[in-house]
Amino acid sequence: MSVAETEIPIPAATPSLTDACVHCGFCLSDCPSYRVLGRETDSPRGRVYLMDSLQQGRIELSDTVVEHFDTCLGCLACTSACPSGVQYDQLIEEMRQRIAQEHRRPWPEAIWRKLLFAFLPYPERLRPILRLGQLYQSSGLQNWLNRQPLLQKFPQLAAASALLPPLSPASFQDNWPTLLPALGDRRYRVGLLLGCVQRLFNPEVNAAAIRVLRANGCDVVIPPQQGCCGAVAHHQGEMQQAQDLARAVIRSFEAENLDAILVTASGCGHTLKHYGAILADDPEWCDRAQQLADRVQDVQEFLATVGLTTPLHPLQEQPLVVVYQDACHMLHGQKIRNQPRQLLQQIPGIELREPVDAQLCCGSAGIYNLLQPAIAAELGQQKARSLAETGAQMIASANIGCYVQIRHHLQAQSKDLPVLHPLQIIDRAMNFQNH
Repeated sequence: MSVAETEIPIPAATPSLTDACVHCGFCLSDCPSYRVLGRETDSPRGRVYLMDSLQQGRIELSDTVVEHFDTCLGCLACTSACPSGVQYDQLIEEMRQRIAQEHRRPWPEAIWRKLLFAFLPYPERLRPILRLGQLYQSSGLQNWLNRQPLLQKFPQLAAASALLPPLSPASFQDNWPTLLPALGDRRYRVGLLLGCVQRLFNPEVNAAAIRVLRANGCDVVIPPQQGCCGAVAHHQGEMQQAQDLARAVIRSFEAENLDAILVTASGCGHTLKHYGAILADDPEWCDRAQQLADRVQDVQEFLATVGLTTPLHPLQEQPLVVVYQDACHMLHGQKIRNQPRQLLQQIPGIELREPVDAQLCCGSAGIYNLLQPAIAAELGQQKARSLAETGAQMIASANIGCYVQIRHHLQAQSKDLPVLHPLQIIDRAMNFQNH
């Protein structure tokens, strides 16, 4: 047995939570897996019925039943749509923990998942592999292999190859000092989570966030020992790993005297804000976890509250049309919608547009596009089209997974649109090169 199977008690989905579902179907139109597959068992309503049937012993946790839970993106759109207040987020979290501990997956799938959990949350393990990835890209092998029919017979490997974004020199080093002082009058002292995937695949976001925060009166603290927040494991029910990673993050930040702990990726922010629940059964860590969670804010949430003090300048002579893409764990998980738009609208000459089905997941959903590539690809294609059809010249997206997914599908559709984090756009509007 694994450590997870022996140390973490297996939860059963709380009966009162499943009973709250009245099977009205309001969730169906907002559920991405139901939109793609069209099966009741691949909808929130259907999954709640399966959970209830498992509780009552009417069905067993078979491969077929697990597949219906695996097709769930965990995007939480159903929680926003549900008029009965069903806590589907808690239900699917409990269900995935049960699956991780009770269900034996086919060996190819089990090995693939073990590899993802063994490397993605650990930048120091992943960086040597990415050195090979850099050669893989620069040699042209990536473009050649992505076109080969043989690779498509292994859809998860094909997805990993296709989604690998360009790697920059900054992907291979974290050379930030522990303290970067505010420029001008100091207003706040904040910590910044670098993230595990983001610091490797889009480190420019962290650099932009640091510049914006310092220019707006923030001392930025970057604990050098910080690691993954545990979001990848948490969203897939690997609770032992999620708890271990959470404890390490708490240990790295709690000694600092911080006004806030800021996050630039929505999936990370959602998990950090749930540390109190993740470690609720650990008497040594539960209070420490909640104290940290209470200080966590998305960087856009924080800046919209405290306000910008550095002037913003137009990014071009003509109006710049930007479409903002709502990341699911930002919109549905953290209920953050207006703050990013308010910040972007402070840039002179910005015209914000909204896409069709703005609430619908892009298909990234953590590592979903590496586990369920066919469904993820259809959702990614839909999202790329809807964003491009707004006529925008730039896409603002505040999550690393969304960035990778949308960028890939825009390129597949021959659409040349930059995908930037809102902090990157604000950073450009501050004209740092002139300071």
